[in-house]
Amino acid sequence: MSTATSMQAAIDQTARDRIKILLVDDTPENLVSLEAALDGLGQELVMARSGMEALRHLLEDDFAAILLDVKMPEMDGFQTAELIRARKRSRDIPILFLTGYKSDEHLFRGYDLGAVDFLFKPIVPEILRSKVSVFVELSRNTALLRRQTEVLRKAEQKFRSLLEAAPDAMIISSEDGGISLVNSQVEAMFGFSREELIGRNIRMLVSDWTAQRAAPQKELWARGKNQNVFPVEISLSPLQTEEGLLFTSAIRDITERRRADEAIRELNATLEQRVADRTQELMRSNDALRQSNDDLNQFAYAASHDLQEPLRMVALYSQLLQKKYLAQLDEDAKQMFGFVVGGARRMETLLKDLLAYSQTGSSSEGPAQPVDCENVMRKVLLNLQASIEQNGANVTWDALPTVHAHEIRLMQLLQNLIGNAIKYRSADVPRIHVRAERNGTAWQFCVRDNGIGIEPEYSQQVFGIFKRLHGQNYEGTGIGLAICQRIVERYGGRIWVESKPGAGSLFNFTIPGAELDA
Repeated sequence: MSTATSMQAAIDQTARDRIKILLVDDTPENLVSLEAALDGLGQELVMARSGMEALRHLLEDDFAAILLDVKMPEMDGFQTAELIRARKRSRDIPILFLTGYKSDEHLFRGYDLGAVDFLFKPIVPEILRSKVSVFVELSRNTALLRRQTEVLRKAEQKFRSLLEAAPDAMIISSEDGGISLVNSQVEAMFGFSREELIGRNIRMLVSDWTAQRAAPQKELWARGKNQNVFPVEISLSPLQTEEGLLFTSAIRDITERRRADEAIRELNATLEQRVADRTQELMRSNDALRQSNDDLNQFAYAASHDLQEPLRMVALYSQLLQKKYLAQLDEDAKQMFGFVVGGARRMETLLKDLLAYSQTGSSSEGPAQPVDCENVMRKVLLNLQASIEQNGANVTWDALPTVHAHEIRLMQLLQNLIGNAIKYRSADVPRIHVRAERNGTAWQFCVRDNGIGIEPEYSQQVFGIFKRLHGQNYEGTGIGLAICQRIVERYGGRIWVESKPGAGSLFNFTIPGAELDA
């Protein structure tokens, strides 16, 4: 294949791998803005200037998400969404409504039509990219899972075909001899049907069978359903699976072998090779299954995002009921409504944190790049400005280096540590200081505060998911430090804390320097 042909094939494959996103807005300027904001995702953006045009696109293609303007002439966004949901092929596509103003009626109607979110104009590009990237990754993982499931199905079908094609009686059993699978040769050799053998013990056929790993075993005596006894040779192949250790027993009637010993010896060598080949096929199939399970876990983390919408509806309906019947509610009923809304909000926060945790270190972020930590600190303080002013916190830092990371993850890391230092403050004014120093080939960052401190025996537990040492006295879900640890470990670093109750805390973490790629 020529270089030009190879390059064209690579380009065609990249185009096929791109995820399609549908942008619907009757204003050309808005479409241009959406296109500019989402261009960095590297996906295929399809634009429509009306609801009818959007529906025509949906007849031809599948999309990972639809960004749908609410206010449009002829057919507004809600009417368009209703028609989209009416079609089986498009009813599960996530819809994000775009609107210029907040309205409880719009929100209620949008969520009733199955919207996953509302974005209010003017739209912040970073927030838009973040939300849409979730659905892009979800679509990609779903397609990958579908392909791998098909691979597993074909592998299992191929294995069963090979088992049936084997010239010998093949029995797969547990280490104690419990039979789980047989081929047609077993029925022919022993006279039992499959139904009579599944779940029984292989020793009913070969009384001296043992789960030895050496193959072939010595010659043994087998007994059929008609009680006739005949000599057999058994080759065993062990296979470690998630269900435990299994053995493939290849059983051969060697009655004729005693008449032609040399010919049988040659056939036995062929049999051993076939068993070894089948064992390798089983091992490859098992590896594919394990990989599929890993991808399924990643998909579950991404899918947790969808659970937030029912919780928002619980909170919304509860608040509407409370508002509508406020005059008829006693104090206990008002308190119960408060519990329902508060519980829904806490669960929504927990799901958001879980989603953030599962997305930390996503490969879709691309390779790490040099990041100026001075610039990162300024952005972090801007994000925490309200909390800093409310608590009168004093945040300072020394000159900070350029490191090899992702800016968004480094902001998340420092924002979690500084935010925790403000949250877990002592009676004094919060004082936080950030510095960095060389530590071998990496930079060691130190975030010191004068907060309430941590018992030394909990210095490792605080980085576990859902680990909250101070109960319900402080807001949060206990995932922030777990996210910090995951970010640091992704870059090959480590994070630890030095602290005592009442003496503040010193959080340390290491990150590679930008010059390490030079």
